Amino acid sequence: MSGVRRSRDQRGSWSSRGRGVRLAGVRTSWHTVDDGDFFCPGCGGDRSYRRRAGRRRFVLLGVPLLSRGAVAPVLECAACQGHFGTEALGHPTTYRLASLLRDAVHAIALTVLAAGGCESRTARQTAVDTVRSAGFTECTEDQLLTLLAALSAERGRGDSVSAEIELHEALAPLAPHLAPAGREGLLLHGARIALADGQYQAAERAALAAVGRSLRIDDEDVDRLLAQAHTPS
Repeated sequence: MSGVRRSRDQRGSWSSRGRGVRLAGVRTSWHTVDDGDFFCPGCGGDRSYRRRAGRRRFVLLGVPLLSRGAVAPVLECAACQGHFGTEALGHPTTYRLASLLRDAVHAIALTVLAAGGCESRTARQTAVDTVRSAGFTECTEDQLLTLLAALSAERGRGDSVSAEIELHEALAPLAPHLAPAGREGLLLHGARIALADGQYQAAERAALAAVGRSLRIDDEDVDRLLAQAHTPS
């Protein structure tokens, strides 16, 4: 993989500038400045890492003499020992991604119910089933209604701007890490909740359009998906 840097020099050995006896070379000395968990690009899964900073030095007969400057910090995987740029931390761990997905489905369900579905028992039950299937297995109808009442009181009646900002905060961190099919699937969850009690209401369509914007789905694709959800399979 292009992001892996496994040179002997980076592991602390020094590289020779000639053949035969190694009289001189450059050695990189590393020290750990932080640690944590990340999604390792080399292993393809969640692993522990050490963030390491290094400094290159010119070595003569094993004696460090001249500093050759600092090198860019790296993340060293505890499993494969690969070195990766710190941009690898931008990819969520599998655990974090699952958490973001659960929160996204929960936020979409609340948004659609708040737009007009909370009066329908069928819509409420569909929302509960959707949220449970996303990972909140103990979700109940009463919990959703309590959250809706609290959000309504906090935002003020009809405050659609605050509602869309909160929706964006829940969905925007997830969108870059999902394939188009994954983002579309989230929108369809909301569409099925809206359709549980009949045709889309204008407020529900507006709410689902906001979901699409937060998930980086084009308006034309939003319209296509809402029509698709409405068509019996």
